[in-house]
Amino acid sequence: MSTATPVKLSAGFKLTWGVAALGSALISGIYAALLPIFYQDYLGLSASWIAIASAIYAVWNAINDPLFGYITDSTKSKAGRRIPYMRWTAPFLALTFILVWFAPPQAGQQGLFWWMLVTMLLYDTAYTMIGLVYSALLPEVSESDAERNGLQISSSLFGLLGTILGFLIPDFFRPKAGMSPSFLPLQLSMIAVGLIGMALILITAFRVKERPEFTQVDKPLPLLQALKYTFTSRSFLILVAENFMTILMQALLLGGMFYLADYVLKMPTMIVLVCVFIPLIVGVPVTSLIRKRLGVVGAQQALLVVAGVGLILVAFAPAPLIPFCLVLAGFGLAGPQTLTNVLFAQVADEDELRSGTRREGAFFGVNALLTKPAQSIALALMPFILEATHFVTREANQGQIFLNQPAEALFGIRVVMGLIPGVAMLLGALILAWYPLRGRYLEKVQRQVLDLHAWKHQQLQQQ
Repeated sequence: MSTATPVKLSAGFKLTWGVAALGSALISGIYAALLPIFYQDYLGLSASWIAIASAIYAVWNAINDPLFGYITDSTKSKAGRRIPYMRWTAPFLALTFILVWFAPPQAGQQGLFWWMLVTMLLYDTAYTMIGLVYSALLPEVSESDAERNGLQISSSLFGLLGTILGFLIPDFFRPKAGMSPSFLPLQLSMIAVGLIGMALILITAFRVKERPEFTQVDKPLPLLQALKYTFTSRSFLILVAENFMTILMQALLLGGMFYLADYVLKMPTMIVLVCVFIPLIVGVPVTSLIRKRLGVVGAQQALLVVAGVGLILVAFAPAPLIPFCLVLAGFGLAGPQTLTNVLFAQVADEDELRSGTRREGAFFGVNALLTKPAQSIALALMPFILEATHFVTREANQGQIFLNQPAEALFGIRVVMGLIPGVAMLLGALILAWYPLRGRYLEKVQRQVLDLHAWKHQQLQQQ
C-alpha cells in the first residue's frame, strides 16, 4: 500500500497563487472591453479593416496555444519548464498591452490597421504564454484534488475581481461626451494597469517553485508521440467536449448581456452584471463543499445543471423574474469557473501513468485549439437569430435605440441569452456522464501517481 501523500499547500501560498490571476485578468478584461470601441469608435478604423485584423488574430490565437504547450512541456531548465516563461514574458505582456493604446490617430486606415494587428499579435503571444503556463502549473504543485480546488478558488476569486475592474477602469478614463477628446488620461491609466498587472504576475512567478523531478527526470516526448497520447485520451476528449459547451455558453451570455438589459429588462447593464457575478463569486468557494460530497466531476455536473436550468428559465420566465433566474445561473457557473482546471489536472495524472511524463501544457493548449471555435459560433449565431426574429437595429432606426422591439425579437434575445446557453450547459453535464475518472478508478490513478512521483523524486536525488 502506498505511503506517499499529496503535497499540502499553505493559505499564504494559495493567496499568492491567485495574485497572478488578478494581474492577468485585469489586463485581459480591459483589453476585451475596450479594444473594439477604441479602434472603431474613437480612432475611426473601418469595420472591414477590423474584420481582417480579427481574422488573422483568430488564426494565430488558435495555433499558438498547442505550440506553446508543446514548447513548455519540452523545456528542460534548472529554474523549471514553466516559471521562466512566466517571469520573462510578464514585462513583454505589459509593454505590448500598453502599445495597443498608443496608435497614432492620424496614421490613416492602413496605418491604424497595421498598428492594431501587430500589437494584437504581440499582446496575444505574451498573454497566451502566461495563461498557458499558469494553468499548467496548477496540476503540478499538488496531487490532491482538494489542494488544486483551493488554488483554483483563489485564482477564480482574484480573476473575477480583475474582470470586474476591467469593466470599470476604462470607463473612468475613456473620452466621453462633453469631455476633452484627448487620449492622454486613458493612455496614462493603461500604462499604470500594464505595470501593475506585470508586478502582480511576477509576485506569483517568484513565489511559486516548480517541482524539479518533472523537469529533470521526465523525458519530453517527440511531437508525433505527444499528439498520439493527447488524442487517444478518452478522458481528455470527453472533457474538451464538455468545455466546448461551456465556452459557447460564456460567449453567448456575455454577448447577449447588453441586449437583455436594454431591450428585455430595460434596466442598467450593471444590475444585470450584479445578478450574475455576485452569486458566481459566492458560489466559487462553495464548490469546495460540493466537491467533498459529490467528487470533482459530480460537483461539476450538478452545477452545470443548476446553471442550465437558470439560463433556460431566462427564455420563458416573466421579465420581472429574469434577474432571479440569472442569480441561479450565476451560482451554477461557479462550477465551470472553478472545477474545470481540476478536471484537467486529473486528465494529466492519468496521462502521466500512460506516457511517463507530465504534459499539462499539451492538454491545455489543444483544449484551447478545439474550444475556441465555440466563440466564433456564438459570434455568428447571435446576429443570425436576431435578424431572423426581426430585431430593429440602431442603423435601421436612424441611429437611435429602438426600445419597443417586436415580441419575436425579444424572444430571440431570450433564446440567445438563455435557451441556447442553458441547453449547452445541460449537454455538458450529460457529456460528463462518460467521464471515466471517478470512483475507484480515480482513487487507483491517484495512488499510482503518488507512487510514480515518489519514484521520480528518488531518481532526482540519485542524479
